[in-house]
Amino acid sequence: MADEQTALTDEVTDLLQHLIRNECVNDGSLESGNESRSVDTLAQYLGSTGLDMEIYEPRAGRKSLLARIEGSDPDAPTLMIMGHTDVVPVNPQGWSRDPFAAEIFDGQVWGRGAVDMLNLTSSMAVAFRRLADSGFTPKGTLIYLAVADEEALGTWGASWLTEHELDAVKADYVLTESGGFQMPSPDGPRLPVMIEEKGTYWSKLTVHGTPGHGSQPFRTDNALVTASEVVRRIAGYKPPPRLAGTWTAFVEGMRFPAELTQGLLDPEGFDAFIETLPVGFSRLAHACTHTTFSPNVAHGGTKTNVIPDTVELDVDIRTLPGQPGDEVHAMIVEAIGDLADRVDIWSNDDPSTRSDTDTPLWDAMSRVTGRLCENSALVPFMMVGGTDNRYFRRAGSVGYGFGLFSERLKFEDYASMFHGNDERVDQESLRLSTELWIALAQEFLT
Repeated sequence: MADEQTALTDEVTDLLQHLIRNECVNDGSLESGNESRSVDTLAQYLGSTGLDMEIYEPRAGRKSLLARIEGSDPDAPTLMIMGHTDVVPVNPQGWSRDPFAAEIFDGQVWGRGAVDMLNLTSSMAVAFRRLADSGFTPKGTLIYLAVADEEALGTWGASWLTEHELDAVKADYVLTESGGFQMPSPDGPRLPVMIEEKGTYWSKLTVHGTPGHGSQPFRTDNALVTASEVVRRIAGYKPPPRLAGTWTAFVEGMRFPAELTQGLLDPEGFDAFIETLPVGFSRLAHACTHTTFSPNVAHGGTKTNVIPDTVELDVDIRTLPGQPGDEVHAMIVEAIGDLADRVDIWSNDDPSTRSDTDTPLWDAMSRVTGRLCENSALVPFMMVGGTDNRYFRRAGSVGYGFGLFSERLKFEDYASMFHGNDERVDQESLRLSTELWIALAQEFLT
């Protein structure tokens, strides 16, 4: 048994290292990503299974790979395990190690994408190959999808596939990032499952002023100065919390001490209460219960001696379930206040999505994780970022975000490494996730 676990760990570690080193950085531009590098790696890795694979390339270099093990019963459910191959940009100066060397240190693989989400993309591929090599003959169909462009709204990946190749990628159930980190509770580890994710309302704010000579700034209408005040107001805007639905189910499922539960479910004192909590959890608690506004990019000015007449601000806004776009637009206007007539607002409304927990897959996940992680139980949770699950939910799938991580990967570290510095994952987590996908396919599809 130990030898088998070691071999499994080595295999998934090696594949993860290859994907990290492929450096499929997606900065949002059409030419970035180059996911074809990792699709080629995965195609070579899975080629020995003898199964048919399809590669989709809607734009040069932006490849996605799909492989399937066909089920024998057309009435049995189809399960897709889906991982993306692109990663976000990185500033190497903030890292302790080369972000694309995929070094192993102290039982951890370091590199951009190690937790978001090349670890799961790799473990899913290894599980799929192990199942295929074992002669796995399920009643339901198992699909593996390595998808492009998740880090830039899925335009050349899940969005394109569900629009143009839905028959190929349609599945009853979809599993992707994230979740599955162990959160301690009085009754044993609780494993969050992302059943819901916030919507995005990414907005571009164009702030207007009047051009002039930089040598005479007195009483001028400098768009950059106005934009700085707009940024300050947006960053300081504090809408009230909404404590309901998935958040309430999570808090109650965690069985926190009474004082903590009361604080996390008190709408009047919630914001003050989470200020007292560890920073990682307080950030997540805030994001799960608020519409959030983060002004992250500014463009303006043409020359040092020219007073700018326009500045563009990109604001990352994440919306709560059921929140309409016109409500969020009104919140932007409220935040800006008396400067609103100086600002043009353009927004992309991509609403929240959700899946129920009363499903056969949820029950199967509970049974499998109960065996792999002693005394554990699943709890519903909200993904405060966005994943490709939203496209599949809208196409009719039940979509969950999950994995299985060891006790070594603490929640505080897990949360801070998404799009952050020194991203890394321990090898025990890689093994556990691989074992999860194998056991779940056997449990759910046979």
